[in-house]
Amino acid sequence: MKRVLIFLATNLAIMVVLGLVINLLGLNRFLTANGLNLPMLLGFAAVMGFGGSFISLWLSKPMAKWSTGAQVIEQPRNPTEAWLVDTVARLAKNAGLPMPEVAIYEGEANAFATGPSRNNSLVAVSTGLLQSMSREEVEAVLAHEVAHVANGDMVTLTLIQGVVNTFVFFLARVVGYLVDSFLRKDNEESSGPGLGYMVTVVVCDIVFGILASMIVMYFSRQREFRADAGAARLMGNNPRPMMAALQRLGGLSPEPLPANMAASGIAGGKGWMSLFSSHPPIEERIAALQQRG
Repeated sequence: MKRVLIFLATNLAIMVVLGLVINLLGLNRFLTANGLNLPMLLGFAAVMGFGGSFISLWLSKPMAKWSTGAQVIEQPRNPTEAWLVDTVARLAKNAGLPMPEVAIYEGEANAFATGPSRNNSLVAVSTGLLQSMSREEVEAVLAHEVAHVANGDMVTLTLIQGVVNTFVFFLARVVGYLVDSFLRKDNEESSGPGLGYMVTVVVCDIVFGILASMIVMYFSRQREFRADAGAARLMGNNPRPMMAALQRLGGLSPEPLPANMAASGIAGGKGWMSLFSSHPPIEERIAALQQRG
């Protein structure tokens, strides 16, 4: 979940900052000088939306390292680090990938993969994960993260985020224009967007951005199922290590679980919160793997 949350937070911050810069530079007046030019606004929104998304992608690796304190293993200092590097190298080779950077960070059991491309990626695991799982389970988690890289999931997320950014940017300015026009309907002397426009746009950028994240999170949850299946393939078409790792993460019973499990778990929220979760409930992920086995 870390890489997705970091990406979304960075993207939202960039979009808000870009919106403020546009207001300060007066570019809104250019877009609304002769009424609202919808085709021009949509084109401008696409440039800004995809621009913000790709900036987030470009910053994904350094932001992940900075926010988690992940330390890249340049030269293994102990058998555990040597095993990590060798395991990621083997999994990456099996997936047809160049060697990712491998890192360790302090924290509870978790792991993530990020980076702007398949050729420039990072796989990181926490000290908590290394301490709480067997090596086979850790290898399954690493295979899951390598599968994310092999599937090009960060680029896919960027494209989806670019589309929703475009519509957030576009709709926020349409609403801003309508609100500003309503507030100034009796003032015929004024021209160009006023304070009502600028305030409404900033508020809508934030609110619409949060709502749009639900769309991005839906696609993120689907990608987790694909990465779980990819991990099973990389583990010799054996889903059991990945199932065991998920059971360990969720504190679940190792007995076989029914396919129609309740949609709740450590990696998923309940009710409305599930719409903002980047991962499906662990029970659902295990059930999907059981169907493979």
